[in-house]
Amino acid sequence: MKTIWDNKYRFAASFVPSTGFYFRTDAYDTEGKPTGDDAFMASFPHLMDIGIMGHCIHGSGGLCLKAGVQCYQDGLHKFEENMTFENFKRIASECSGRVFQFALGGRGDPEMHEDFERILTCCRDYDIIPNLTTSGFGLTLPKARLIKKYCGAAAVSWYRMPYTQQAIDLLLSEEVTTNIHYVIANTTIDEAINLLENRGFPKGINRVIFLLHKPVGLGSIENVIRIDNPKVRYFFRMFDKSEICSLTGFDSCCTPGLLNMTSRIYGASLDTCEGSRYSAYITPDMKMLPCSFDQQYKWAFDINNSTIEEAWNSDIFEDFRDILRNSCSECKLHTWCLGGCPINKEIVLCGTINGGGLVETTNRICN
Repeated sequence: MKTIWDNKYRFAASFVPSTGFYFRTDAYDTEGKPTGDDAFMASFPHLMDIGIMGHCIHGSGGLCLKAGVQCYQDGLHKFEENMTFENFKRIASECSGRVFQFALGGRGDPEMHEDFERILTCCRDYDIIPNLTTSGFGLTLPKARLIKKYCGAAAVSWYRMPYTQQAIDLLLSEEVTTNIHYVIANTTIDEAINLLENRGFPKGINRVIFLLHKPVGLGSIENVIRIDNPKVRYFFRMFDKSEICSLTGFDSCCTPGLLNMTSRIYGASLDTCEGSRYSAYITPDMKMLPCSFDQQYKWAFDINNSTIEEAWNSDIFEDFRDILRNSCSECKLHTWCLGGCPINKEIVLCGTINGGGLVETTNRICN
C-alpha cells in the first residue's frame, strides 16, 4: 500500500496497487484531531489523466459512430500528433512520489501509441500505476500481455460489436483486471436496464462502470439523460440492491443522480467531481486541464514551459475550484455534490439545475 500525507491540507491518502483501492482520511485540524470532513483538495493531483493519443487510427472509418458511440474527443474530425515519449517521461518524473495512477487515453486507443511499451515501462520506472481504456478494436495478444505486466487494470468501452467481446475475452485470458465502461444516454438506458436485470454483461469482468453521456465533441444534447425521465429514475434506483451495486461503479459525474435517486447509498461514500481537486488531464500537446471534457480549453494551462505544480496552483485551476465551492452552497447535498459538473451543467442530475422538474430526495442521510 502506498500512502501520501498532505501537509498543506492535513490528510492522508492511500492506494493499493494490487487492487486499485483508493481512500482518503478525514482532514485533521491544527491540533491533529480529525474534523469529520473530507479535504476539499490535495496539494498535487493523485490521479493524472494523460492524453497520449492525439488522433484515432480508427476514427476516419467512423468506428465510434458505427457502434452508436458519440466520441466526446471527436476522433472522427480532429487530428493532432500523439504525445511524444519525451514529454510523457517529463510528466512522469514530475509526478513520481506524488501521483498514484496515470489513466492513459486521449483521442484514440492508447495501446495504438507508437511508444506504448516504453510509456508503460516509464510509468513503472517512476513508481506510477498505469491504467487504460480501449475500444478493443486493435487489441492484440502481445499488447494484452503488456497490459497484464505493467497495468493495474484495463477497461473496454461497450461498443456492442464482436471485437468488444473479443477484447474482453483476450484480457481475461491473460488475467487482466477488466472493467467495462458503459456510457448512459437516452439511446442506451433501455439496454443498460435490461443487462442489469438479466445479468447480461460478460462473465468474469471486475465491474461495469457507468459514465454519463456528455454533449461534448460528437456528443449531442438530445442524448443527455434527464432526471424527469422515469427510466432514468428506475435505472438509478436499481443500485439500492446490493447484488447490483456490488458489480458496478460510476464516474463522479453520476454522483448527483445517486444522491437524488437512491435511498440506500451512503452519501459520504461518494466522490463528486475530482477535477482540479484530486485529478487533472494533460493533452497530447501539453495543455493541462481540470478535466478532459473541457474540449474548448476554457481552463487550459500550457505546461510546455511550466510545471504541473504551477498549473495546479494557477488562477485558472482556482477558478474551476471556485465554481465547485460556490455552486448550490445552500443545498443540503452540497457537501457530497458540490453542484456537479462545472463544464456541462446540462448533465447534472438535479431537477433544480437541469430544469427536469424537482424530484424528491429519498436518500436517508439527507432527510
